[in-house]
Amino acid sequence: MEIKTEDYSTTYYPETATVVCKGSLLLSGAEEYAPILQLLNGAAEQQPNRLTLDVKELEFLNSSGINMFTKFVINVRKKTALQVVAVGYEEIPWQVRLLKNLQRLLPTLTLNLE
Repeated sequence: MEIKTEDYSTTYYPETATVVCKGSLLLSGAEEYAPILQLLNGAAEQQPNRLTLDVKELEFLNSSGINMFTKFVINVRKKTALQVVAVGYEEIPWQVRLLKNLQRLLPTLTLNLE
């Protein structure tokens, strides 16, 4: 599963159960983020034991994007068997804030800051 535009790409790699977000996610509102949220939820529906969310190559994310990731994490809380691992760069302050906030919503989320 992949969503790709000139500005960003979001790809699910089923062989590693990893979702990689790259580029700039500066979409307008929940409607424009709906396909990405569907991709994330679809990845979780594949029922892997562990799902990795990699945002290392995500350069920008607006508040609507933060809301989308929040909705995803709230949805994942219902799947008690799924372990979510979030990967980001420690040097990028907004990635650290985003991932730590997601961890507050999903205490079982494993945070991997490189």
